[in-house]
Amino acid sequence: MAELKISVNRLQLGNYVKLPVNWGNHPFLFSNFKIKSQDQIDVIRNLGLKHVTIVPEKSDNLPLAANTPISVLSHEEEDAVLALQKQLWQDKQDRIEELKNYRRQLQKCEKEFTKSMSQVRSVMGKILSRPLNAINDAVELIETMAESLMNAENTVLHLMGESKETEALYYHSLNVSVLSMMLGKASGCTLEEIKMLGLGSLFHDIGTIKLPSKIVRRATPLTNAEENLYKMHCKYAIDLLKLVEDFPEQAKTIILQHHECADGSGYPAGLKLNEINELAQIVAVVNRYDNICHPTNIKHAKIPYQALSILFKQQAKLFNKDYLGRLIKLLGIYPPGSVVQLSNGQVGMVMSVASDRLLFPKVLVFDPAVPRTEAPIIDLEEAELTIEKVIKPQSLPPSVHEYLNPRVRTSYYFEHDKK
Repeated sequence: MAELKISVNRLQLGNYVKLPVNWGNHPFLFSNFKIKSQDQIDVIRNLGLKHVTIVPEKSDNLPLAANTPISVLSHEEEDAVLALQKQLWQDKQDRIEELKNYRRQLQKCEKEFTKSMSQVRSVMGKILSRPLNAINDAVELIETMAESLMNAENTVLHLMGESKETEALYYHSLNVSVLSMMLGKASGCTLEEIKMLGLGSLFHDIGTIKLPSKIVRRATPLTNAEENLYKMHCKYAIDLLKLVEDFPEQAKTIILQHHECADGSGYPAGLKLNEINELAQIVAVVNRYDNICHPTNIKHAKIPYQALSILFKQQAKLFNKDYLGRLIKLLGIYPPGSVVQLSNGQVGMVMSVASDRLLFPKVLVFDPAVPRTEAPIIDLEEAELTIEKVIKPQSLPPSVHEYLNPRVRTSYYFEHDKK
């Protein structure tokens, strides 16, 4: 059934309503919502609106009949409606201020990510010509990140801006470092172990710079000979790092073993679970997650929710089950970058997940009545909403896709501030 334009006098509980005014001109958190109380109807009537639109397919009930008599409010009831309207306005202003603080927090995190990304570019650019300088810079970067992570009481994982596909190695390396260190902390690793995780995962694919680019960037399946050559990147990385005498042996082990699998099907040595370094096991599961999200052939890319599902349902035998379980918990059921449908019917994109509130991520919500630059980012617990399902970005209508701007490459970073 198509949307219906009705008199505000016909509204009743369960109607899904669309208010015909700008988001800033009414006291509700959303311009579209399902009516849950008579108070909401009274406030809508008090806004001076003559008509609203309802969406029958999202409503629990049809509107009242056109000839239904409307009760007149007493002076006391009118005062109560005005008081409620004032409270709603205050609540909305409080939410707006919270949103401004969150956006500032996100911008700060984005700056930290951009700074780290610049340092990774510099490190990768120096590794062949000035390896000692490159390693020293990498150690400084990882130590700063590790210490910040360890000082945070509760970690918040944020979705970062779009990346450049031509710099896939840099983004992949930083992404695996960030998630590996966070997973290390969640697994009880010491500060020194977290530094080793960061350093090892930052250089885990450095050996690919010695391979022909046509193999590294090949979007079609490799031949057996090409695949065998690609598998040499673990050894090539160790050869490169031998140029630096004091590069930590534990980090080298991580690099060498990050493609080993618990069932012995990995490479280069075909090790089984109890033979694989513990820290390498952490990097292995994170690396596989990021590769599922960002394969060489972008047509095969999976959204974060799907990637976790594949790891858990199809590839669990390849990894340490404890680390896999903690990675899923770390990212949440709906990782940042997931496009979701909420219980009120609205569509949004998960922006942040806090380690202590995994079931209530912050979601950027599509609302055509609000400019994209001011799009509401809501806390699901405060808004009393839940996620009903995950949506593939390619299935979104063009206007919604442009508004939410789902990432082709999902990059993460964590807050540095101590809570």
